[in-house]
Amino acid sequence: MNLELLTSSYDYELPAHLIAKTPVQPRDSAKLLVYNRATDTITHTTFKHLLEYLPKECDVFLNDTKVIKARIFGHKKSDPNGQGGGKVELLFNKPLSADKYLVMIRGKVQLETELFFDNNLVATVIKLNRDGSRVVTFKQLEIGGEQKIRFEELVQILDSIGHIPLPPYLQREDNKEDETDYQTLFAKNAGAVAAPTASLHFTPELFKALEERHKTHKITLHVGAGTFKPVDAKYILDHPMHSEYFNIPKESAEVLESNRDILAIGTTVTRTVEYFTRTKKIDGDCDLFLNPNNKPQRVTHLLTNFHLPKSTLIMLVSAFIGREKSLELYHEAIEREYRFFSYGDAMLIL
Repeated sequence: MNLELLTSSYDYELPAHLIAKTPVQPRDSAKLLVYNRATDTITHTTFKHLLEYLPKECDVFLNDTKVIKARIFGHKKSDPNGQGGGKVELLFNKPLSADKYLVMIRGKVQLETELFFDNNLVATVIKLNRDGSRVVTFKQLEIGGEQKIRFEELVQILDSIGHIPLPPYLQREDNKEDETDYQTLFAKNAGAVAAPTASLHFTPELFKALEERHKTHKITLHVGAGTFKPVDAKYILDHPMHSEYFNIPKESAEVLESNRDILAIGTTVTRTVEYFTRTKKIDGDCDLFLNPNNKPQRVTHLLTNFHLPKSTLIMLVSAFIGREKSLELYHEAIEREYRFFSYGDAMLIL
């Protein structure tokens, strides 16, 4: 059996104290592991020295998605006797159409169950999916009556009543600091429920220096809750890959069609660039699964964080450098007390 196709081959033991609960300050003081494939060498430094390791002739691609306050708390509708009305938690995932939305709901619901939230927001369950997700519509009771709410309006409401949807492995509630900590400096297009975390290490000064030295290009991929979905299948190719909306501006697409070297800041940028390379689509839903059986064709260099065991993201890293080398680097990072996951340290693959 080819070990690279076994999900269990991407497992590793991570001491709990290395899961970063909050970011380091300043952000560019995070550790940076630099792996050079050409020389098979590892360098340990800090993120503030990133530009010293980047090849001078490479364009930089970033994800300008903006995390929305996608987590809201409410209750079910009570019956005429005041019974029921249990508490619920709803996590917005993504729009499916102009007024239908894919969500996760903590709390038992049935078809046509109405869920009530602050600001007179009401969600109605219209579909129960086998994977546990739900499809809902939203309306506001006092404003527009039965008028279903479109995405642009919903984002504004969520911003006033919602919470930043921190990854479940942080095992804590969000706080005021997360509203800026879990957002990139250049976040622009609202729609993500998770941050493109490799970009979180930039300080304004370092990002300005990056823009002065390299041509930078923005793409958008709205990171969905599926990014945290574990690979449960025995073989990685049996994993049903989640899809996420993306958009590539015309100017960025033109660079991707050139032969210029590219640094992808993060796995979301990598998947978007590689999906474009294969399909030539500049917007739509990206469901590309990069792994050692489906290697990158366009991205030259990758900057990324350290990812969960047996996740599609560590498999993406393995698509660049192989499974054994990936685990070797992860074990070295653990030995050197690197901090892992969303608020953790970074790795640059050259």
